[in-house]
Amino acid sequence: MVFPIPHDTTPILEVTDLQVELVTADRVVRAVDGVSFRIGRGETVTIIGESGSGKSTTAMGVLQLLPEDLAVLSGSVKVGGVDLLVDRDAARRIRGRMVSLIPQDPMTALSPVHSVGKQLTGAIRLAGHPRSAARARAVELLEAVRIPRPAEQLDKYPHQLSGGMLQRVLIAIALAGHPVLLVADEPTSALDVTVQAGILDLMLELQERTGIGILMITHDLGVARLVSDRIHVMKDGRFVESGEAEQVVDAPHEEYTKRLLAAVPQLGTFEEVPA
Repeated sequence: MVFPIPHDTTPILEVTDLQVELVTADRVVRAVDGVSFRIGRGETVTIIGESGSGKSTTAMGVLQLLPEDLAVLSGSVKVGGVDLLVDRDAARRIRGRMVSLIPQDPMTALSPVHSVGKQLTGAIRLAGHPRSAARARAVELLEAVRIPRPAEQLDKYPHQLSGGMLQRVLIAIALAGHPVLLVADEPTSALDVTVQAGILDLMLELQERTGIGILMITHDLGVARLVSDRIHVMKDGRFVESGEAEQVVDAPHEEYTKRLLAAVPQLGTFEEVPA
């Protein structure tokens, strides 16, 4: 099956009334309760909330990465006009190709027993490139994510690279299949603040260059404000506030959003204390 590339006016991703119920030993928990949103070409939509709010479960539900025997999904998740909740096989065909995931922790997302090159070329071959062209394509991707001496880095193992470099490798892997949508699940939360800025800048640069859409998952309002076109604030599995990024951050309507903003440390003015 060939998935159509959305036109500029057609959403890359359209989620309608998504519900995710998780089956536990003694009860059923509704982790995501009827959320709806869409992402167009070149747009970044951010879902923000505290731990346990349901934001990552929403992302994993969109990608169909939740265990089938433990998660019951309903609603609609359309990618390129194809409803992944109706055609369950479609999700397996688009993952790593039309839609890619950038995981949360680069230190654990990569296998420690395989070189960076082997893991990256594996993603490249999955995307349809022949073995003979995979290494050259891997070098191109590492160059695209601004990793110095890319050919040399391919032969290294994850423990030989810094966290920031590993996150760039994960972005390169995500780009291997020429996706139109990236799902970024807290892609900078495990990184130093100064490294975070470089990764976010890279993602915005790639988006500007390719027109890729981004679903950003974060608990950090600073990150959300920097990268987002629209923000959905999530609490207890529901969106409690949604809107343009500037409006949500600068003039929030909901008390919960105001409390999230109040939790962000603010630097006051410096006053010299007399000796």
